[in-house]
Parts: sequence; structure tokens; C-alpha cells
Amino acid sequence: MRRRTPSLAAALLTALTALLLAAPPAAAHTELKSSAPKNGARLAHTPATVRLTFSEPVELADVHIEAAGKQLTVSRSGRGNDAIQVTLPKTAGQDRPTLVWQVLDMEDGHLTSGTLSFRRTAQAVPSAEAAAVPEPSEAVRSAWVAARWAGYLSLALFVGGLAFLALLWPQGAGDRRTRRVLTLSWTAGLAASLLTPGLQGAYGAMGTLGDVFRLPTYTGLLSTEVGIVAACRVLMWVLAAVVLAAVLQGGDRAARSPGWRVGALAVALGLLRTTSMTGHNSEGTHPGWGAVADVVHLLGVSLWLGGLTLLLFGVLPRRRPEELSAVVSGYSRLAGVAVAAIVAAGAVLTWQVVGSFGALVDTGYGRLLLLKLALLALLLAIAQRSRGWVRTRLDIAVLLRGDRATVRPFVHSVAAETGLVLVVLAATSLLVTSAPGR
Repeated sequence: MRRRTPSLAAALLTALTALLLAAPPAAAHTELKSSAPKNGARLAHTPATVRLTFSEPVELADVHIEAAGKQLTVSRSGRGNDAIQVTLPKTAGQDRPTLVWQVLDMEDGHLTSGTLSFRRTAQAVPSAEAAAVPEPSEAVRSAWVAARWAGYLSLALFVGGLAFLALLWPQGAGDRRTRRVLTLSWTAGLAASLLTPGLQGAYGAMGTLGDVFRLPTYTGLLSTEVGIVAACRVLMWVLAAVVLAAVLQGGDRAARSPGWRVGALAVALGLLRTTSMTGHNSEGTHPGWGAVADVVHLLGVSLWLGGLTLLLFGVLPRRRPEELSAVVSGYSRLAGVAVAAIVAAGAVLTWQVVGSFGALVDTGYGRLLLLKLALLALLLAIAQRSRGWVRTRLDIAVLLRGDRATVRPFVHSVAAETGLVLVVLAATSLLVTSAPGR
């Protein structure tokens, strides 16, 4: 088994290289494709209406256009869902009418903005005049990244914790520390799922942190596909409370029952799917493969991190030889499967979103992805190197009946590995809130 692991990793890395070489460039976010009149056109008078055509279909609620500091009303132009029309007031500008537009991507809520200017032929045009494009709030974006990181962490701990109890350690359902981890992860997951839509809506509307707690921020987002997915994710966390309450009340008897395991599986898949739908997996040439790969990727991370956390806070502090022997060995095998799934799914997602080696080194998104891959490679190398050491220490710990001195190295090793996984999750949060190809 030890010899097969490096060959499997090499095969997966080879597949990733082949995918990157063969893949076409991934689709970008919603961009302005054309306008009528064209940007920079010389006109005898201010146009009554302007038509904007985007690179993909847009929702009216996702498009914001201002002229002379005033919000303009947008409507359909009658030329498809990718085009909108806006009526300009006569006060839009005498010498150089300028429109400032922002649009949210329907799939993941990323913001694109720009300006349109039209020159009046009857007036002298200042050579250096340019309209300032409003910038999204960095404070809102930072809070959005933090909320996404908390959401990913809560998802991994909750889903991975449920799987750990169901597959490896049903008796842990009665452990006080384990119950606390599950409860806190559910609470944080629900809070993050409620807060993230508000932060995303405020960021897209160029708002401030105060706008996050205003009802219009949520109502405006809920009319979009992004908002509907967010509402479904909140519903899944509410349903997860039923699964959590059942195992907290029933203990190991509930964790062993087929009914509870089926319910936990359904809730876990729902949480994984609604979380994956807010990423970049639907932007490539094969969105179906991207959706499956994203769920597999999140599941692998959940099994890995959730298991590490319950080992650290649940299994190891008890220092029971029979649990150490069965649970640690079982988790080692489960973690191996999870890591293989992470690498394979990551290869598909990289091909789906980045699409070429050039995008990896020439864009900020690609460089951030390379950083995440480097951290993951470092983590895998450390885990592979310590596997033999863990087996030896485990045998000694069982022989010495869970002696504290023999268990302590496990605690340090698992804590270090958990910390590195948290750093990888932080990089993931930055990737999700960044635009590919930029």
C-alpha cells in the first residue's frame, strides 16, 4: 500500500498536467460586449436611450447604471436576455454624457463595472477628462472572504464530523467534546449562510458594512439565482438541526441506526451541493463535470478536516487503547481516499476554471491557485512522510494502554496538520471571491 500511494499521486499529477495543456480557456465573468451608441461616439445631442449588450444573459436586478450621480431605471431592450436599455435624463451631462455601469454575474455574484462616454460634437471635449469608476468596499470584501472561510470551515467540521461518527466512531456521539464541536460548527454554519448573502449584496451594490444589515440588500439579492441558492443553503442548515438533535439525544444508538445515517447523508449532500453552486465550477465548457468535481472536492476536504478535528478533540484526549487502535487506523484509510478525491477533483476544477498554463502565471487568480496547490502539496508530503511514524507510535500507545506520553505526539501531529488545512481553506475562500482570468 505504501508503494502504491506515490504512484497514484504521480498519475493524478500527470492527469492534471494533461488537462491543463488540452483545456480551452475558461469563460470569463459577465462583461459589456457592445453598446448603442458605441463608447466614445461623437453625437450631435445626448441620446434618449442607450442599449447595453453583455457577454451572457443578465437579470435586471443585477444591473446598476448611474449618470451624473443618479441611479437610472433599466428595462429589457427586446433583443434577448443579454441586452438591457436605459433612458438618459436631459441632465446626464452637457459636454460629455457618461454612464457608470455595474453588473453582477448570475452564477457566483462577482462584480464587473465600467463607464460609457459620448462626446458632443457641438462642444469642445477636454482631452484628459475621464469618469471615475466607483470601487467596491475593501472592508465589505474582507468581511465577505472571512464569512466564506467560516462557512467552509463549519461545513467541513459538520459534514466531516457526521461522517466520522457514522463510519468510524459511533460511540463518540456521547463524548462531550465531540458534541460541542458539532454544535458549534452547526451554529457557525447557519450564521455564515445568513450573513454571506448580505455581504455579497452590499459588495455588488458598492455599499458599506452598514448596508449588510438592511433588508433591501437581501430582497434585491433574493430575486437573483445567487440569492435563491443562498436561501436553499440556509434551509439545508435548518434541516441539519434535525439530524444534529437526533444524534445529541440518541447518542451512539442514533449514530448506528440506518435511518439517522440516511438522514445525515441527505443533509450532507444538500449542504455540499448548495455550497458548491456559489463557486466557479459552472463557468467552463463542461459545467456538469465542474459541479460533480466541486461536490467531491468539498466532501474530500470535509472528511479530512472533520476527521482530524474529532481525532484532536475527541478520540486522542480519551486515550482508550481500543479506540486508538480502531479509529486511528480507520481514519488513516479514510483520509487516504479523501486526499485522492481532493487531488482528482482539483485537477478537474483547475481545468474547468483556469483552462491554461498561461492563466496560472499571468493572472492574480491563477497565482493564488498556485499558492493553494503549493500548500496542499506541502501538506500531502508531510502527511505521507509521517505515516510510518504514526503507525509505530500507535502500536506503542496501544501496548502502553494509552499512556499520556505516547499519545501526546499524536496530538501535536494532528494539530499541525489541522492548522495547515485551515490555511488551505483560507486560500479557497480568496479564490471563490476572486474573478478567474484576472
